[in-house]
Amino acid sequence: MSRTNNGRATAEQRWALVLASVGSFMVVLDALIVATALTAIQRDLHASIEDLEWTVNAYTLSFAVLLMTSASLGDRFGRRRLYVAGLALFAAASVACALAPSTGALIAARVVQGAGAAITMPLALGLLNAAFPPERRGWALGVYGSVTGLAALLGPVLGGVITEGLAWQWIFWLNVPIGLLAIPFVLSRVKEGFGQGASVDLPGLVLFTLAAFGLVWGLVRANSAGWGALTVAGPLAGSAVLALAFVVWQSRARTPMLPLRLFGSRAFSAGNAVIFLLNGSMMGAIFFMTQYLQVAMGLGPLGAGLRMLPWGIAPFLIAPRAGALADRLGVRPLVVAGLVLQTAGMGWIALVASPDLSYAALVTPMSIAGIGFALAIPAVTKAAVSTSAPADIGRASGAYSTMRQLGGAFGVAVPAAVFGATGGYASAAAFTDGFSPAVGTAAGLALAGALVGLLLPATPRPAVREAAPAIRRPVAAGSARTSGWRRRTHGSGRR
Repeated sequence: MSRTNNGRATAEQRWALVLASVGSFMVVLDALIVATALTAIQRDLHASIEDLEWTVNAYTLSFAVLLMTSASLGDRFGRRRLYVAGLALFAAASVACALAPSTGALIAARVVQGAGAAITMPLALGLLNAAFPPERRGWALGVYGSVTGLAALLGPVLGGVITEGLAWQWIFWLNVPIGLLAIPFVLSRVKEGFGQGASVDLPGLVLFTLAAFGLVWGLVRANSAGWGALTVAGPLAGSAVLALAFVVWQSRARTPMLPLRLFGSRAFSAGNAVIFLLNGSMMGAIFFMTQYLQVAMGLGPLGAGLRMLPWGIAPFLIAPRAGALADRLGVRPLVVAGLVLQTAGMGWIALVASPDLSYAALVTPMSIAGIGFALAIPAVTKAAVSTSAPADIGRASGAYSTMRQLGGAFGVAVPAAVFGATGGYASAAAFTDGFSPAVGTAAGLALAGALVGLLLPATPRPAVREAAPAIRRPVAAGSARTSGWRRRTHGSGRR
């Protein structure tokens, strides 16, 4: 692993940070940019409401299901090699989306695009964590988080600008040069890395993939088919059974896909639970806020995107500093404080929402929620991933990315069920009737995340302490051996 020089990143580390951030930027941007183009897609391709839902859900489904599989394959065949494959697949699927002549073709291309995203995201995180020593990972993750925050900030705005100024197809063409330009730099500037294990845990891959598929399928289908429908309850129940079988298999497998010993770390276990709730809360609130601005306030896609800026500015500006604070202060204070602020901001929105509310009344609570997210996300990432042993970073990154994506699906499905029971789209008043309790539910998820965050260790230590490089310096004869012997014998006792 490369080391920092006097606290500064090396050239190799800077390249790893930039190129990992590029992949994350592309994936997050695409996840959000599509939302403001749905109306244009519906008009051009004569899509039904169900078609539009699957334009979003097909991407979510393959993304969530394949994350752990991709991380495991990256450990086996090389993280850099799989990261390049993910970038290439994502760019190729984006071309297919832009050229899609029908909604069926678009949905199929979105499935492949989600698979490319599932390869890219955990391996970007794995490459980044492998490049930086534990004491500098908080800072690196803060910068990485700010780039991701920039994508979240620009996504709705760019979607509105491109859809209104060019055509919806260009939201997909935008990904192609980003991915293709990044690939040669990844191959030439990033070192290859592998995880433990000489073989792929094929039974584990199959069990986890089917369990994740059943869970996400049930969540995305629940609000259209009903939670009691066989096509929803059956996959959810099957997912629970397969998840139990996966845990049993992992306890017995020689080279497990997700070693259960990782859950012996309080930082890993609590961190994954926190990111599930944190991302679920944020995705649910954003999902309904973009619609509230259009349905209740009568704004167009571009106007709604621009008015979402207060939510995204804070992560872009604060995340690098929050990451450095996590290195100095520990993760628990930032995670808890951030989620409390996120709870307060969303709860405020839920309480004041009305059909005739002024947009100015939303700026402050949206900013508070964004600040909370910016404080918490680098710290919880450091807790859940960066404390793993170097050989486990790939699998830890895959588990973390999977929980984050599953949390997003859960965070949309549960508030959507609340919305469906209390409101509707018939009028601005009807929408607001459902919007307030839905965002209140998202605030409840953030509060639950804050409570779980109290279980995090204040300053989680790396699973394997990595020794600093030896420094050769001329010393007096005889003293070198003596001082070296003292460091070896007495230094270990201090740990």
